[in-house]
Amino acid sequence: MTELISIRDMPNEVKVNLLKKLGYKSDGIFVLKKNGEKFLDKYTEEPVRLDNMFIYPGSTIILDNNSLSISSFLEKYGDVF
Repeated sequence: MTELISIRDMPNEVKVNLLKKLGYKSDGIFVLKKNGEKFLDKYTEEPVRLDNMFIYPGSTIILDNNSLSISSFLEKYGDVF
């Protein structure tokens, strides 16, 4: 069983280091791709903010922490995980 850990209250330094380990960057506000472009949520196409990112457990999948993105992702891929 996967254990869920909230990153909401973690310091931004920890979140930025986590993103680096996953191959991403941050400007302190937004999640950035390796090339410095803002990382867009797959479902809303809005930039993902550092303070509102959701990382799917056991993966490098990053979404905006909103019900539309998470439910859309689970609807499409939920049975895979």
